[in-house]
Amino acid sequence: MHSPTRGAARPVPPRPAHTLSAAGELLRALAAPVRIAIVLQLRDADRCVHELVEALGVAQPLISQHLRVLKAAGVVHGERHGREVVYRLVDEHLAHIVVDAVAHVDEGPRGINSGVLGTEEL
Repeated sequence: MHSPTRGAARPVPPRPAHTLSAAGELLRALAAPVRIAIVLQLRDADRCVHELVEALGVAQPLISQHLRVLKAAGVVHGERHGREVVYRLVDEHLAHIVVDAVAHVDEGPRGINSGVLGTEEL
């Protein structure tokens, strides 16, 4: 039953299955805390692996592994400069996804962090 003050909602046109699948893959690629931290770093500036290692305090092999996942998902692009590869975000939309998710969590007692959802419900 709809709220009498809200009225009936018009259906949203469905998206193609391949679009939804690709969006799901993108969200899975962004789902790891280290990858979220990498995106936040790259939002600020292009960086090479050793800069990410220093900024995040994570071992170089782990940073490289996460960068491979982000690169395969089309989130980051690497460009060789001599012996180093400098990574950058492919576009700002990707940073917005991460920034909005972090801001949502930082807003406080709603959803997952409020204790409303237990882990058994996730």
